[in-house]
Amino acid sequence: MHDALRILVVEDDENLRRLVAAYLEREGYQISEAADGAEAIAMVDERKPHLVILDLMIPKISGLDVARAIRAKLATPILMLTARSSELDMLQGFEAGADDYLVKPFSPKVLVARVQAILRRAGGGAGDRTAETVAHGHISIDFKAHEVRVGSRAIDLTATEFDLLRVLAEHPGWVYSREELLEAVWGYTYLGDSRLVDVHIANLRKKIEDDPSNPQYVRTVRGVGYKFQPSGAGSAATDEGAER
Repeated sequence: MHDALRILVVEDDENLRRLVAAYLEREGYQISEAADGAEAIAMVDERKPHLVILDLMIPKISGLDVARAIRAKLATPILMLTARSSELDMLQGFEAGADDYLVKPFSPKVLVARVQAILRRAGGGAGDRTAETVAHGHISIDFKAHEVRVGSRAIDLTATEFDLLRVLAEHPGWVYSREELLEAVWGYTYLGDSRLVDVHIANLRKKIEDDPSNPQYVRTVRGVGYKFQPSGAGSAATDEGAER
């Protein structure tokens, strides 16, 4: 569980707000909700959240003005959610004080990955899970120290390879599409295609797998994408095949 890390979700679409809240509560965060800008500013003052997830297009006070009001007195990280995807919109968001930017529609899994990354960068910690060394089979991953070992052997990963492994391993068994991994690891600024993910997965497997052609940790889910296998055991034949 996360140690009292508080997140305020500001979104006027009730269904989307509840979906975001549910995913983050599942991760152990304490969630508050606001449906308009005036309520958001009041709740920031009252709750002192560690992170604000803020829609740009909200009633009463715009998301940009809410961000400016927060930033005028607090360093609280802000993740903006918006249907606006132009470069100008993004620049305006950053100028108003946003730390990150996620364009609708988005994957809840990507949202969780972004939240954890923002909290890590802010020094607030992303919770107990990412402060520990996670071990599965012969592989151990120290998220805090950015160290990976297979057995007694230290593995030298690039920053991108580590981030890719981190996103997968933070949620063992979750299946990420290539597009979700692009969004979670490379972010909205990357405009390439999903084959980039395959190249980095192949390089990662060469470093951490005993047999990269029959991977035991980073597994392909045919027709969908990739997952981190929690047990690190069993045959990969049912997952692999044409997409290996």
